[in-house]
Parts: sequence; structure tokens; C-alpha cells
Amino acid sequence: MLRITSPFHGAVLNSHHGEVIAAGLRIAVHGVCPPSGSVIVNGAPAEVAGGTFTARATLTAFESEIRAEYEGPFGRLQHTIRVVWDRHSFPRYRVSLDDNVFLMRDIAAKRYASIFDCHYLALLRRMNREYGTKFTCNLYYEADDDFTLADFPEAYRSEWEACADWLGLTFHARADKPDRPYAYAAPEQLLADYDLVAEEVRRFAGERSWIPPTVIHWGLAPRDALPGLYERGVRVLSGYFSPGPSGRDVHYWLDEARCEHLSTHRRLIDWDSGIAFSKVDLVINNTPLAQITGALEAAAHPADAEIIDLLTHEQYFWDFYPDYIPDHPQRLEAALRWLTERGYRPVFFHEGFMGAPT
Repeated sequence: MLRITSPFHGAVLNSHHGEVIAAGLRIAVHGVCPPSGSVIVNGAPAEVAGGTFTARATLTAFESEIRAEYEGPFGRLQHTIRVVWDRHSFPRYRVSLDDNVFLMRDIAAKRYASIFDCHYLALLRRMNREYGTKFTCNLYYEADDDFTLADFPEAYRSEWEACADWLGLTFHARADKPDRPYAYAAPEQLLADYDLVAEEVRRFAGERSWIPPTVIHWGLAPRDALPGLYERGVRVLSGYFSPGPSGRDVHYWLDEARCEHLSTHRRLIDWDSGIAFSKVDLVINNTPLAQITGALEAAAHPADAEIIDLLTHEQYFWDFYPDYIPDHPQRLEAALRWLTERGYRPVFFHEGFMGAPT
């Protein structure tokens, strides 16, 4: 057997994973092999001992192939993986806001003079002004009453467009219920709902306000829907990828090995679809205020934490919601303050590679 065990197939690597030299990023390559014979990696001899091999490889492009070739008593074997070099990586974060629909219903019903007369958007604008934060608002098409995005007026279009550089609107699901709506859905259903939301956003908020989604409701989508999502501009999908009582969840049906890699290394390219997967580092509404900074400190080890993926949910900002969290704004601000003070910069995941130039 010949197999490269590190880096992982689809790994996202940056300067912390190796040594930056004139030619590129020099990394260590490890693997398993037959107990006797020779191994070369990308044309250079590897050190072989006890059924394992170690070598060095230099990544010179955004996407690189690493090939191990064995020759010996067991014949000729080869194993190839592909990885990404996040060459221009820098400490950055993004904020995804799930389950948005209350703000749309509120503005449509009250016909404010400005969208920022809505307290929720006023909070987001204040966070942008103080920390430069960019927000991705993942929208439902309909609320649990008769409201749909088709009821939202076009009167605020110029105002949405004016803040499109920091406030992006995108698809999340048709509605909050049922749970896990796309887990076993036909791709056509998911894509039709996607297109429905996209059409409405473009109508009432303009083309600049629409951005590709990075979270599908409950982090589940049929694998055969991914090509259609990619064609529509989706390049990153965020989830939890962590085990629960009934197995992995919020994981887009990735296999156990890739979920385990994401649980520890947090970013991964799925070469079949071209989509990058990102592990959410902190769910703000699930984290008490006193634990926000500790949770970020635990997440911020350098190699896999140049990207911090933050998630929270709109409904907990509204006092009529049964599970309203009064200090939800303070939790959000505590996270943004901590990241800003440590040099993390706000990004949108759809710009470049997860917010960095490629």
C-alpha cells in the first residue's frame, strides 16, 4: 500500500504549514508505504523507514499536485493528492447571519424612512462603523405567516446598494420549517428556491447587494446539487462537521474522513465540486457572553486560524422571539472587538479565496 497521509487531500495550506522560500511554500509530506523499496515525491527521493516515508515538496501555485511513487518488491505504486496554497493568506474573519426574515417583514410592514430605522440593521451598521465588519445575511423567502420577499418594496433599493460593500444579502432556504429541508431534496428543489430568493433580492436591493450563499439551512444539501450551486457562484459552504448523538450533522454529507479533517483543520477543498468547506469556529448565540473571548482564544492557534468563521442567527435579536437573547448584541460586539484588537480583518468569503487574493 502507498498512501500520502499528510497533507490531507484537499488541504488548505498557508505559510504556517511550511517554509516560504523563493520558489514557493516548502512543506513536509508524510505517508505509508511497503516496508522495502524506494519512494519519490514529486521527483525527489523520500526517506523510507518502517513502512513510512517522509519527503519535502514545494508548492508553487494556488492548486498543486503532490505525487508519491513507489518502486520495489511490491511492484510500482503511486498515490496523488491535490492541495491549495493560500499564498496571500492573512488573519481574517467573516460573520454569517442565518435565518433572516424578521427584518424584512418589519421594514415592509412599518415602511420606515430608512432601512436602518429597523433596530437589527441599525446594530449591524454600528458594528460596521466601529469595526469595519462585513455581514452576510442569509435570507428565507417566506416567514411563518403570509409574508414573502415578494412583498418587500423596492423603495429602499438605493439604500441597500449604498451599503453593499459591507452588507450582503443571499439565500438560506425557502422557510424556517421543516428542519433540514434540503437533506434529501431533489437538486431542482434547492436550486429553484435559491433562484427565487436571488430574483427577489436583485429586484428590491439591486445586483450589488446579492452575494453567493455560504450556509444552506441546516448545512445539508444533496451532493448532486453542488454542481448547480457552483455554477451559481457558490465557492464556500460553512458547517459544523462535528459528531453528535446520531452522527455528523450540518456537514453537507461529507464522508467521515473529511469531516474529521474539518473538525481539526477547519478548511478543505472538495475537488469533485470545486467548493471549499469551512468549519464554523464560533456560534455566537450558543455562547454565553462571558465565554466569547475564551472560545476565540481556543480557536486562534495560528496554522488553522488565519480564517475565523463566525455564525449567529437573526431571531435571537428580536424580543418577541420565544428564545430571545437580551445580550445577543453584546456577544456579537465582544467577538468583533476581540478579533479587531488582534489584527483580524473582515472579509466576504466570495471575494478571492475566502476573502484573500488568489
